[in-house]
Amino acid sequence: MCSLGLFPPPPPPGDITLYEFNNALVCGRLYEQLPLAFQSQLADLPVLSLPKETLKAHSRLEHSTRPAFIHHRESLWKRCLSAWRDVGLCGVLKEIASAEEEGLQWVKTGSSYTLAVCHWLSSLHGSLFPHLSLTSEDMIAAFSQAVDWAGCTIRAFAWHPHTSKFAVALLDDSIRVYNSNSATIPSLKHRLQRNVAAMAWKPLCASILAVACQSCVLVWHLDPTSLSTRPSSGCAQVLSYPGHSPVTSLAWAPSGELLLSASPVDTAMLVWDVSTENCVQLQWFGGGGVTYLAWSPDGSKVLAATPSAVFRVWEAQMWTCERWPTIKGRCQTGCWSPDGSRLLFTVLGESVIYSLSFSEYRGEMQGQVGGSKTASIVADLSETTFETLYGEERIGGEVHSMVWDPTGERLAVIIRGHADVPGSQTVIAVFRTRNSPVFELLPCGFLRGERGAQPQLIAFHPCFKKGALLTVCWSTGKISHVPFFFVSAHVPCASPSRSPVTVMASASVREQPLFSEL
Repeated sequence: MCSLGLFPPPPPPGDITLYEFNNALVCGRLYEQLPLAFQSQLADLPVLSLPKETLKAHSRLEHSTRPAFIHHRESLWKRCLSAWRDVGLCGVLKEIASAEEEGLQWVKTGSSYTLAVCHWLSSLHGSLFPHLSLTSEDMIAAFSQAVDWAGCTIRAFAWHPHTSKFAVALLDDSIRVYNSNSATIPSLKHRLQRNVAAMAWKPLCASILAVACQSCVLVWHLDPTSLSTRPSSGCAQVLSYPGHSPVTSLAWAPSGELLLSASPVDTAMLVWDVSTENCVQLQWFGGGGVTYLAWSPDGSKVLAATPSAVFRVWEAQMWTCERWPTIKGRCQTGCWSPDGSRLLFTVLGESVIYSLSFSEYRGEMQGQVGGSKTASIVADLSETTFETLYGEERIGGEVHSMVWDPTGERLAVIIRGHADVPGSQTVIAVFRTRNSPVFELLPCGFLRGERGAQPQLIAFHPCFKKGALLTVCWSTGKISHVPFFFVSAHVPCASPSRSPVTVMASASVREQPLFSEL
């Protein structure tokens, strides 16, 4: 089992991580450049700086224009209709209970009693699932893959799956699209584009971007040949469903045919056919909602995390699922191997990385998820003290987010430090990985940014040809790219139409009975 004690010491203060070469991370000063042989690989990628001071957050707190108009007393049935549309059943009952019309005393009394019962049931439900008492913004901040979603300039980041183009969601609710082959930087704005939690580009498509917003999912259709920097709001489809907000996670099928959306307040995840704007609910009671989605690269399975101590893995043909209850907390993040045969995930409150292997079923067994009964602990990220020439450095803690590169040979992990421990810091740990014929997880090193910068978001470039390229969004608003130069083993990855390759579990990994089969 890998641990932080096996890692090389972190870079000295003042140095930043420049690149990886010969299985070692090379650090240097900010002004230093890559060797000439490597510079051409990153020549077209923009290194951005988006400080918070240049952005202006929304100052309008009201969610509707109703307070701007003179009050007009409408009829009761119109008020009830409006309350049903805005709030739901409780809104209708409250409207009837407070009605001033004559002759409705028994209806008003019945509505008051029914409303009291609804409030009691709501408080009971909130005690079982405390996250339901949070505001929408607090809920998004709690379940976002960004370390400091509420306070950081950059709230979401997404690479296009087939080209050097990425989208950045900012604190002011705008989205900017950067393309290495174009000087035009479109800025996307929409009245419903509030509190963006996640973004995802549609695979096998030039410029369709799905955006998880507070009240809906926006799907932007962008013309890649357009020179406009402000696409019209008419370029965005609005996908909404009652009780499905805020939306905190999105996942496209690798084939691009379906889009999944998840909300912590909705126990069902929605499967959207974007072309028709229709959706199907994948309902599974328990868990209190769905917080995070990850579709396996081969298209066969979907990870669905919940706010409770349980997560599910769905099989994407018959849409059956298996559930794994955790011991301590909810599933915080997860990522799939390129062939979809292994899932790495972490649990809130634990400083370890777990692994689940999945088998391929055929014939009568086809349609089953095929997950192993127990999860293996493959990495211990407990706090470790490094003795360096510059003093002691404490590194370790819970994992906030985790990404696996498309070759399956590098794993990047954001480790959150302990806020109440002096000297503890948030860092990025990089592992070397191998998934076949046995699973291996080996230490590579720690990534460091500019002095005072904390990592917020990480993502691997989907098609870097010389190894792997990690993009890091920092708390200062800077976006940097760290290349890992290595010769890939070129293990064939499964395509959406091909079944995943069966992978044997490593005998050197210590099996832990974390889960019980239900």
